[in-house]
Amino acid sequence: MKFIDEVTLFTASGHGGAGCVAFRHEKFIEFGGPSGGDGGKGGDVIFVATSGLSTLLELRHRPHQKAEKGHNGMGKNRHGAGGEDLVIKVPVGTVVKDAETDEPLADLTEDGQKVILLKGGRGGQGNARFATATNKAPKFSQPGEEGEERKLRLELKLMADVGLLGLPNAGKSSLISKISAARPKIADYPFTTMVPSLGVVAYKNYRSFVVADIPGIIEGAHAGAGLGHRFLKHLERSGILLHLVDISWMPERDPLAEYQAVCRELALFSPELAAKEQVVVITKTDLPQTQERLAEIRAWFEGQKITVFPISSATGEGVEALLDEIARRLWADRDKG
Repeated sequence: MKFIDEVTLFTASGHGGAGCVAFRHEKFIEFGGPSGGDGGKGGDVIFVATSGLSTLLELRHRPHQKAEKGHNGMGKNRHGAGGEDLVIKVPVGTVVKDAETDEPLADLTEDGQKVILLKGGRGGQGNARFATATNKAPKFSQPGEEGEERKLRLELKLMADVGLLGLPNAGKSSLISKISAARPKIADYPFTTMVPSLGVVAYKNYRSFVVADIPGIIEGAHAGAGLGHRFLKHLERSGILLHLVDISWMPERDPLAEYQAVCRELALFSPELAAKEQVVVITKTDLPQTQERLAEIRAWFEGQKITVFPISSATGEGVEALLDEIARRLWADRDKG
């Protein structure tokens, strides 16, 4: 399925039904009086989060959505039926914004969470409502209220406890496939991962956490280089960021400069995201060239008071210690909460 994480919708709630002008006409009943019923309420526009969806693809093909209008009132004091609500199902983690002002309207973070964003118009009153002692036969009624219209932008932000961050080919997809059942494409060329993916890590004592893998970030992403900043929003909900660093390319490339470049790109995208807790993971320790320079690179990070976890997704070396550290930090935060 194609991964779509942004879509624009033109939505409208239903108009209220018009009130009716009618009079009672029955044999042997003189001056039956007004009997016009009220119009029905227009349908609301309701957004519902569901864990059964993982993309906004379906909505992309139906950009115009409108709730049903209320039915008009009828004679014999019969009220019109209310319009059917428009229920729009979205994946958990969807943020709904006003497309014109960029104002956040709803953040749907739980399965089954429901929010009414556009309310249907009220139905107009029939002429039976306006009968008084001085006006026993009113010949007027109310029209129904108009519904609301709004242009909305939906953004999906993946719900994950841990986010994987790093340059292309740093080993992010290899790691998520090692620790979870996720099977992203893995190859030895840049930008193998083109869309984000989620993996559930089954930890000890029946505990689990969710990891998000996004396409690699390169220097200049804020200016559109590579795949740009588009997918960084999927890390905003993560409690911990794993920053994967590949040192096997030394001395052709400087991994420390690349690490700092990715951190700068984070700050340019969102200072809040850049301030999140990071764990540095040095990958591909099964390679001889990585082992040769591991001590040097590790010393630099520890000099910056940054804890480093060397791992190999191919052999599994260091992976269990990394998972233990992630679990310790995650559940320490949850216990505090």
